[in-house]
Amino acid sequence: MMSFPQGFLWGGATAANQCEGAWDVDGRGPAESDVLTGGSVKSPRLVTYRMPDGTTGAVPKWQGVPEGARREVVDGYWYPNHDAIDFYHHYKEDIALFAEMGFKQYRMSISWSRIFPKGIEEEPNQAGLDFYRNVFLELKKYDIEPLVTMWHFDTPLYLDEELGGWKNRAILPYWDRYVRTILTEYKGLVKNWLTINEINNTIQFLGANKPASDEDFQRAYQHLHHQFLASAHAVKMAHEISDDYRVGCMICGVPHYPLTCDPADVLLTQRQMERCVFYCGDVQAKGKYPVYAQRLWDEHDVHVEMEPEDARVLAEGAVDFYTFSYYMTTCDTTHEVTETAGGNMSFGAKNPYLEYSDWGWALDAMGLRYYLEMVYDRYEKPLMVVENGLGAFDTVEEDGSIHDPYRIDYMRAHIEQMGKAIDEGVDLIGYTSWGCIDVISAGTGEMRKRYGFIYVDRDDEGNGTFARSKKDSFYWYKKVIESNGSDLA
Repeated sequence: MMSFPQGFLWGGATAANQCEGAWDVDGRGPAESDVLTGGSVKSPRLVTYRMPDGTTGAVPKWQGVPEGARREVVDGYWYPNHDAIDFYHHYKEDIALFAEMGFKQYRMSISWSRIFPKGIEEEPNQAGLDFYRNVFLELKKYDIEPLVTMWHFDTPLYLDEELGGWKNRAILPYWDRYVRTILTEYKGLVKNWLTINEINNTIQFLGANKPASDEDFQRAYQHLHHQFLASAHAVKMAHEISDDYRVGCMICGVPHYPLTCDPADVLLTQRQMERCVFYCGDVQAKGKYPVYAQRLWDEHDVHVEMEPEDARVLAEGAVDFYTFSYYMTTCDTTHEVTETAGGNMSFGAKNPYLEYSDWGWALDAMGLRYYLEMVYDRYEKPLMVVENGLGAFDTVEEDGSIHDPYRIDYMRAHIEQMGKAIDEGVDLIGYTSWGCIDVISAGTGEMRKRYGFIYVDRDDEGNGTFARSKKDSFYWYKKVIESNGSDLA
């Protein structure tokens, strides 16, 4: 019998850059997502740029712009994040719908460039501070606890262009100012924070779209070191500012399986888990680099630049709890394969025991239980699943109804596995499904790849009224929350 604990934090999750819109409203500055065009599962999102001579162009986002180019918004391209689903102007309506479902927690992010438009300002943008304060007050009205991500893929574009973003240690003072500002401003309104969203993406997906050089690995590991320090700074500041604050890490949780029982496949899988998943979790949850880190660096002749006090900073900034996204699993093999799988750039051999979504994602509910038990054994810290869901095509019927049994089936299977993990001793304290309301896809820039319980009238070309409507899954999830996970029918 599944037993979700009393006070379990059921809810949903979004990110500022995928839902807020209002990209240049009330003083907000541009972020990287604002120069990303729309795409599809077959056509990559592009980054637009301008050369010093005024000529413009666009390249796939993983490719990198030409030498001397500056990333800019360019006429003639469609940027879906500019308007997204306009949560900026619809937040009261949306939060009321979350409350109707019975949310206990809403995971959201703060857009750094809405607080500090370029990232370098001495004083924050008051309109940005006011917006998030109003959101938190609206959540408080319905007794919904915010879970706030400090960085969800939205460094101010100015810091990326002028400093090189996270590759440059000089970004840390600007990060510290931003973090101290929001921790101070929202004391009493927020209790739980997350530092860096899916921090391991930097190393996990390196080489997924093109071969990675030793120089690419050098940049990636250095980038991560600066983010580890940023996360540790945030944890320490939070604990100094409020005894109520608890801060977690956020990992992209993609378990790796060996495709065969060949020992070479098993060893390869262990190595992949260390590099892609455990490396970042170990540093943030344990407060130190793992013993295998040197081997990972040596594989690509990496020399991470550190200062003498960095080890102490990491130790003092270990997180209070561990959170992760979970959508799929992947397979590793040393053998030649004929079928590969894709999904959120998670490429690997196709698992013959699993089915796959329209976007190539392995549907593997048991993999969530496996991951929960594995990371709880490793860290013995409270866990939250803060992203999980099914991106799918939804059809609006003539009467306005939206039947999404595929989403209900997906979530039911995953919640069942969560309950089994809890029964086996895992300290799982919350679950926020991804895209509880339809949002812009981060990977493809599409609207038709829908995750939500709430449908938003918006298409891939920017047409629609932004009207919100309830899918069948809305009523199903309401029942799940009311029963604290005991009624999944």
